[in-house]
Amino acid sequence: MGRVSTTRMETFLVVARHSSIRRAATQLHITEAAVSAAVAHIEKQLGAKLIAKAGRGITLTEAGRIYAEYCRSILGLMNEAQAAVRHAETGRLRIGVVATAGEYVLLRPLAAFRNRYPDIELSLSVNPRDVLFLELHHHETDLVIAGRPPRDAGLVTRARRPSRLVVVGAPDHRADPLRTTWLLRGRGSGTRDATLGLLDQLQISPPTLTLGSHGAVLAAAREGLGVTLIHSDAIEADLESGALRIIPIDGTPLDRPWHAITTRTPTPTTRLFISHILDPAEVGPAAFEPG
Repeated sequence: MGRVSTTRMETFLVVARHSSIRRAATQLHITEAAVSAAVAHIEKQLGAKLIAKAGRGITLTEAGRIYAEYCRSILGLMNEAQAAVRHAETGRLRIGVVATAGEYVLLRPLAAFRNRYPDIELSLSVNPRDVLFLELHHHETDLVIAGRPPRDAGLVTRARRPSRLVVVGAPDHRADPLRTTWLLRGRGSGTRDATLGLLDQLQISPPTLTLGSHGAVLAAAREGLGVTLIHSDAIEADLESGALRIIPIDGTPLDRPWHAITTRTPTPTTRLFISHILDPAEVGPAAFEPG
C-alpha cells in the first residue's frame, strides 16, 4: 500500500466538509477533475470506497467518515509538531472560545499577552463548546476556554476562573419565572444544556424560545421577551445600568467556572499563555487559578 500525501488528505477533508466535488474545487482553486483524481487516488491506496453519490452531491461512506476523522487528527498533529519545535515567544497560538468567554473573559488577558509577546502568531475562533472540544481533540486548536470538558476525552484542564450562572430578566418583567418564556441558546451550547437541566430539576415545562446567539438572547431578555440563564460575567454592565435584574430561582446561582483546556501535550507557546493568564501581575482581576 502506498502513502497518501498530506495535500490529498487536505483535499479529501474539503470534499467531506462540503459534500461536493464542485464546491471543494472552488474553495481549493483547482479543477473538479483534480479533486476527483485526488479522492480516487486515496481510494485506490486504501482499497476502500470513501464517497458515494447523493442527489446532486456526494456523501461519505462509513469508511469515508472514519478516514476523515483520522485525517483531521493526522494533519492537526503535524501542524502541532511544527509549532512545538518553535521558540515559545515566536510560535503560534490557536485559541478556541465559546461566545460568552470570548466577549467577556478572554479579551483583556489576550490583549495583555499580545502586548507582552508581539511576535507570537495568534488566532481566535468562536464556536459552540462541542465543536471546540472536537477541534481540540483533533489538534486543530491549541487551547479552549469553555465550560468543563467532557469526561474521558483525553483533555486536560490547566486553569480555572470562577463564574456563576444566574437567571435574569428585564426590570419590568413580573411574570412568574416558572411559567414565563425561557430564552435559550442554540444546540451545542453548554448554557443551553444547563438551562434544560435546571428546568428538569425544577420539574417545570415552561415555553421556550431558541434565539441561537448569546447577543440575541441578551437583547431579548432586555426587551422583556422572557428570562434566561446566563454567566454573571456577561451581565455586569446590564445590572449596573438597570437593563436587567437577577431573578431568584431555586437551585441558582449555579457554580460554572471557566476552564482553560489543552491536550496532554500542549505546545511551548500554549504553556506560555497559560502561565500568562495565571499571573495576576499581568492580567489583574481577570487572572485564572491553577487547574
